[in-house]
Amino acid sequence: MATQAGKAKSAGATKAKAKPAAKPAPPRGGQARSVAQTAVDLPVGAVLEVTDRIVDLVDPFTDRSSAEKQLKTYRTRLRRTVKRTERRGATARRKATTEVRKTRSRVEREARRQQRTLKRNREDVEQRVRRAVEEQTTRAQDLVDQVSEQLSTLR
Repeated sequence: MATQAGKAKSAGATKAKAKPAAKPAPPRGGQARSVAQTAVDLPVGAVLEVTDRIVDLVDPFTDRSSAEKQLKTYRTRLRRTVKRTERRGATARRKATTEVRKTRSRVEREARRQQRTLKRNREDVEQRVRRAVEEQTTRAQDLVDQVSEQLSTLR
């Protein structure tokens, strides 16, 4: 029996170990202090960041040689940017000009093709009309001859 009681105690002990221990709540004064520190640290950090950036901007211009060196760097960078922009513009202009030439050639080619088709159709219609007029004239003349012949037999 003692072994069963011992087993029961050890089972209870493992159950107690399985439960996680609750963390104690942070004290109220600690939260207030943290919020107050953040309220002070944020603007101070922002001022320091702005100060660093201003120093980085102004530092090259504190003496004449570094100012000239910085201006030379700016000029070189600007010259490169202008050249790059000019090349892009020239490339775009060449592409646009080529596209315009292609389109113009295509339109002119199509116009010539349409003109040839129009001329061919016009000539075909003129021939058909001439033939039809000749046929109708011949037929009318034949009818006139028949009527004249019939009239002459009646007299």
